[in-house]
Amino acid sequence: MCTTCLLVVFAEAFINVLGGAITLAIFLRVIQSWIPTLRIPWGIGEFAWSVSEPILGSIRRVLPQAAGLDLSPFVALIALQFLQSILLRLLPPTIP
Repeated sequence: MCTTCLLVVFAEAFINVLGGAITLAIFLRVIQSWIPTLRIPWGIGEFAWSVSEPILGSIRRVLPQAAGLDLSPFVALIALQFLQSILLRLLPPTIP
């Protein structure tokens, strides 16, 4: 297999794993906001907060709250899926 093909496969895997990790962090953040007494062990809750807050905070500054409902996680997940799709389409196709 060629080196370029391996790099493309690695880039695809990296984009998918990074997108999945950010999605999981946002979901954990939403669950923690629904159940404030929930303590996720090993510092994963704090890690999810520190990863998702820059994304959600910037969306919250632009997007007004509708009747006290925070829609920033929904907007972030849609934008993340859109960005992930664009990045994967920009990669050259691998030749089997």
